[in-house]
Amino acid sequence: MARFATIADRDAVEAEMPYAQRDLPATVYRMLSRTRERHPTRPAISFQLLSDPRSKAVTLNWNELHERVTETANLLRNLGIGPTDVVAYLLPNCIEAPIVLLAGATAGIVNPINPLLDAEQIAGILRETGARILVTLKPFPKSDVAQKAAAAVALAPNVKTVLEVDLRPYLSGLKRLAIPFLRPRIETQNQAKYLDFEAAASGHRHNRLTFDEPEGDRVSAYFHTGGTTGTPKVAQHKQSGMIYNGWLGASMLFTAQDVLMCPLPMFHVFAAYPVLMSCLASGAQLVMPTPAGYRGEGVFDNFWKLIERWQASFLITVPTAIAALMQRPLDADVSSLRIAISGSAPLPIELYNRFKSTTGVEIAEGYGLTEATCLVSCNPIEGLKKTGSVGIPLPYTHVRILKRTGSGFQECACDEVGEICIASPGVYEGSTYTEADKNRDLFAEGRFLRTGDLGRVDADGYLWITGRAKDLIIRGGHNIDPAVIEDALLAHPAVAFAGAIGQPDSFAGELPCAYVELVAGSNVTAEALLEHARTHVHERAAIPKHIEILAELPKTAVGKIFKPDLRKLAIRRVYDHALAAAGLPVSVAEVIDDRKRGLTAVLMRNGVVDDAAVQSCLGQFTLPWIWS
Repeated sequence: MARFATIADRDAVEAEMPYAQRDLPATVYRMLSRTRERHPTRPAISFQLLSDPRSKAVTLNWNELHERVTETANLLRNLGIGPTDVVAYLLPNCIEAPIVLLAGATAGIVNPINPLLDAEQIAGILRETGARILVTLKPFPKSDVAQKAAAAVALAPNVKTVLEVDLRPYLSGLKRLAIPFLRPRIETQNQAKYLDFEAAASGHRHNRLTFDEPEGDRVSAYFHTGGTTGTPKVAQHKQSGMIYNGWLGASMLFTAQDVLMCPLPMFHVFAAYPVLMSCLASGAQLVMPTPAGYRGEGVFDNFWKLIERWQASFLITVPTAIAALMQRPLDADVSSLRIAISGSAPLPIELYNRFKSTTGVEIAEGYGLTEATCLVSCNPIEGLKKTGSVGIPLPYTHVRILKRTGSGFQECACDEVGEICIASPGVYEGSTYTEADKNRDLFAEGRFLRTGDLGRVDADGYLWITGRAKDLIIRGGHNIDPAVIEDALLAHPAVAFAGAIGQPDSFAGELPCAYVELVAGSNVTAEALLEHARTHVHERAAIPKHIEILAELPKTAVGKIFKPDLRKLAIRRVYDHALAAAGLPVSVAEVIDDRKRGLTAVLMRNGVVDDAAVQSCLGQFTLPWIWS
């Protein structure tokens, strides 16, 4: 494994040879086969349905995982899935989820779908990708996944076969015996043929593929991204991008002796690529606790004991999960943990400090995005970690900070904020999205993917994210389109204009809030508008936590709502409330757009102030502050 502690280490890896000359497997399936040959009996994937650290768990070694992926790929090919056909899965975490991801990418194109979406959104994705097969849950107590799948398939006539995964084998004793009596009954009034996944797959060869994999690189995965209304955009990933993520993990981070505790969902790129593909390339063990991961019943209460049970060396996490864990006592031996890797949203400094002081374990923040087949940068595991930054761009990933001018794109100076643009083996140049129209104006100079994120690179080469050029609200890693909130509020007869943004939150990073301007002569309260939003915003996560009525919303010269000013209002309100609640004689004098830091709160002392207490209070948030 190459050393990755400094920029020089990264550069040394690149200097060894061009990436294209590296001895890498041509396909994901061949990468799996190589690891099976090296570590046939080492544990590969583990899963437990219940959060109790003593409950039943199932583990596949690398030979067994290879067999399950092989027979599943053969089943999919037998059901008509070729290299350009799509197999979707709507699954919570379970061993079958990574199996279908790998087998689907081998036989055709795999399309993971978030089970938290509603049936209409799921159907929209199924139609957009043209999926012919859907793998989903068999009806199971306390789960509505099968119900959503049945409703979605009825709206997606292109789906011809539904393969049902039964979670019952993951139970034991009386719980397992009771499932047939507790299993919900669902009317599946749609065009699809339903088959039992396990029975159908086990009828096929498990020791070799019954078909030849296509030569050369190809698109093997569709991941939906962004938006909480209508059909999200669908990003397409090539085998080479998936393999690049695996190579990075195996080369820079993990060995076959590592155990990765990953309670993140296997329908998201974070779990699918930096985690699963890295395990596939390195031979490290992947552990998934409960179908719902961090959201699973009892997971947070049992979490430290789960780390001890599995002797996890890496914790894969997000800021909201870290915040929840810090509310539980450290009641187990977690000395096996080497480091926690956090992504999906910025990590507040105070939360980092609390985690490190409680566990003795560092957190390394990283950055990736669905459009780039995930990985872009990471704070080095063994080297200097700059808290608040997302670390060093990874080998063969070229990050540029650009700003658009009348004559094209201009390179930003050191520490100057601009749009983060990237080129890497994970970027599908010119064809990031399935819809050609969505790829227009997406690339700077023809090859650098415009991420929509604003950031800077400091003098040491570390990347910092300072904001977003796009307006998405990111609540605990969940993307919320502000338009869904604005459209709902504009449906109220008293509302003339509405602007939805993310307000700072110590737990979720951001929470949706909205500012409205009323129709002249109208009279309605903010409370009434909140109630209206609760009934008209159909995505729970998108319901605004705060609505404020302004005499006039800030607007640009052409009448567009100027959201940076709304963000300043929200930052001031949230920070003032937090300072007052902490009993600190401090207030926000103004919020400025700092060249290096982005939006920054300027604080004013209104008496004798304990600076450490202010740091503790505002360190819960990700946005910076300074004294006036």
